[in-house]
This record gives sequence, structure tokens and C-alpha cells, in this order.
Amino acid sequence: MKNTFLKQFVLGLCLCGFTAFAQQNTYELPLAKPADAGMRTYHLSYIDSLANEAITEKQVPGIVALVVRDGKVVYHKAFGQADPSGKKLQTSSIFRIASQTKAITSTAAMILWERGKFQLDDPIAKYIPEFKDAQVLDSLLPDGSYTSHQADKPITIRHLLTHTSGIGYGAIDGDARFRKLYEDAGIIDGFTTKNITLAENEPKLAKMPLHHNPGERFTYSEGIDVVGYLVELLSGKKLDVFMHEEIFEPLAMTDTYFYIPKEKHERLVAVQALENGKWTDAGSNAFYAANYPISGAQTFFSGGAGLSSTALDYAQFLQMYVNGGQLNGKRILSPTTVDFILSNQIGDIWADQGAGHGLAFKVVGEGASAKGGQGSPGTFEWGGYFNTQYFADPKQKLIGIILKQTLGANNDQTAWKFRNIVFSSVAE
Repeated sequence: MKNTFLKQFVLGLCLCGFTAFAQQNTYELPLAKPADAGMRTYHLSYIDSLANEAITEKQVPGIVALVVRDGKVVYHKAFGQADPSGKKLQTSSIFRIASQTKAITSTAAMILWERGKFQLDDPIAKYIPEFKDAQVLDSLLPDGSYTSHQADKPITIRHLLTHTSGIGYGAIDGDARFRKLYEDAGIIDGFTTKNITLAENEPKLAKMPLHHNPGERFTYSEGIDVVGYLVELLSGKKLDVFMHEEIFEPLAMTDTYFYIPKEKHERLVAVQALENGKWTDAGSNAFYAANYPISGAQTFFSGGAGLSSTALDYAQFLQMYVNGGQLNGKRILSPTTVDFILSNQIGDIWADQGAGHGLAFKVVGEGASAKGGQGSPGTFEWGGYFNTQYFADPKQKLIGIILKQTLGANNDQTAWKFRNIVFSSVAE
């Protein structure tokens, strides 16, 4: 009698938990046993060991890891703390995904491309006139002024999407001259609580000199913020509204925002840094306002870095791509457009990995198999400033997401270890 009651009680708890999970996310990816999705259950358990070891060794304070195979969640766990107080990290915790925003902004632009709103090789100056007559930096002078020469061709939308425009990245730029120029000009290049909009920032950015002629090489840049502004201009809607209507709502990404609503603030994971052997609040720096994205003016929608999300929400976005542009009957892009986005546009810029860049992601090429642990050719990936990473292998129908929230965790080995474990867990 007691055993029967206990079983009914436990079953009730499970059903209540599942119901709450379903209510939170209407179109959530279904759960499945790893073996039912062609994965080795025992091998996936190495992720547990990886996470616990990384936390013990203070590589990171906490981890949320998620694995999807054949459209089903086969692994989704949280480890460690969400903030320096020791608050427990949850699988539903919300992370600042920073540059993982770029793929979503690029997708928004390609939705408009499908509707005939622009051509990829249109000069961006056609829509944002301030980009006309772009200049390439020659030298920065001691008084803060600079010399330059005119670029040999206009910046196109394709250049922006592939990071070949020559635009810099302000506070995180590898060239100190550009960090200085952007700071002096008051360019917002990431997260801000200031009362400023894309319509104010991007024309100022357009007046900054370039690293090099457009199309000459890959230079990671703030160009996707420009793409976000382009989406606003062509759609007549703010970027957050367009994303919500065209991407988040159809894909049931109910926890993805530029600015998190008050009722969900407690789910936001703190950005932590290791000081004297203890995890502390990382505070602000030149690139990052500590209270973003829960306070301030909440008017700047950084297409390159502004979103916060959960592992499950982002998995649904990636699954849409793995499915050829649709999820649960909601089509975002056509299959031909997805193939186009995932095609290498600029050659193997990461030669050691046999990888290049498409129109939204880094794309693994044919040479990846020789390196190992990179996935099938066509695997696409990226990450974020606060130590988040993801990959998706369309051939294997496999997605891996690992979310952390740190600054300066230079000894963190979790990303490549997680990837190796996930790919080697495939059984069939």
C-alpha cells in the first residue's frame, strides 16, 4: 500500500513538473532517452564529470549543458552556482548570450532578403547614406585625429554579414587604434544602459575608418549591429519587435529578450570573475554595463551582442536550421535559403580547422574530419563574450550548447571537452 502511494506521488510530481515545463514553452523540443535517439547514454554521462571537475577546479562557477539529437532533447542539466551567493543554477536560467545574437540578427535580415527587400551585394550606403565614401585608416595621430584613404569599393550587406566589411569592434578590437577612435567618438559597441538607439549609433559608426578595404579579409566587427539597423529600416519595426514576431514567437522562444521582463529578473545568471580563489560579481568594464539587460533606458537593440536566452530557447532556434528552416510546422526560412546561409562565403579563414564563414555562422569544411571532434562538414557554430558556445551538425542532426557566464576564465577547458564528448556519444 505504501509503495503504491509512493509511486503515485512520484509520478504526480513528474507529471506536474512536465506540465509546468510544457506551459513555459509551448513548442519545446520533446524529451527522449539517449538510446532512442542513437546516442550512448553512458558516454553522455561524461558531461557530468566534465562539469563537476571544471567547477571543482574553479574553471567556471556553473554550467548548463544541453544536447539534442534528431530533434529530441537527450541531455539537459545544470551544475554549480548562478551567482556569488551560491544560488543554484537551473536549466531554465537565463544567460547573456552576447555574440550568439549575431546569428539571430542575420536570420532576421535573411527573412527580409527572401521577401525581396534587398540584394546581398547592395551597398549599405543605399539604405544608410552615412556609409558612402568609406575611408580606410592609415595612421592615428597623437592628438587623436587620423589619416586615411578612400576604400576601393563600397561596403555591401554581404560584407557586413561575413565580417569582411573592415568595420572595427571598439572596446574589444584587436587594434588599440580602433579602441581609441571608437571611445573618443562615443560609439556603443555592445551592451549599454544609456538612452541611445541604433538610429543614433550606426550613422556615427559609419563615419569611423575601416581596418581594410571591404571584402579584403575577415575582421570580426560591429557590422551585425549595422545589419540590425538595416532590419529596422526595411521592416519599419524596432529590431526587438521584428525578432519577436518573426522568430521568437513562431519558435516559442519564450525566454529570449534584449531586455528581460521584471518577473524573470531572478532567473538571470550573474557574470562572475575569479578573485583570490573566489567567484565574485564581475562588475562593469569598457564593453559591458553590469546591469544590462535589466535596467537603464532599454532602448539600444544590439544586433551583434544584445540578447539573453536559455539553452532550450537557443536549441529551438538551431533546430530550425537543422530542419531546413522550420520547426513544429512554423517555417522561418526556405530550405534553399538555409543551404545558402550555411555555405562558406569567404574560404577557409580558420585553416587549421578547415572552416570558413557563411552568412550567419562559422561553418566547418571538409578538412575538419582530419582534426577530429569538429563534426561533419557543414557543422555550424559560434559563441558569446560571456563564455557561451554552441554547435549544430545537420548531417548527424546533433546540437550541443554549453552556457557559462564568466569574464576572464582563461583556464576554462569545458568547450572543447564538451564538444568531443557529444560527438563521440553518437552511436548510430
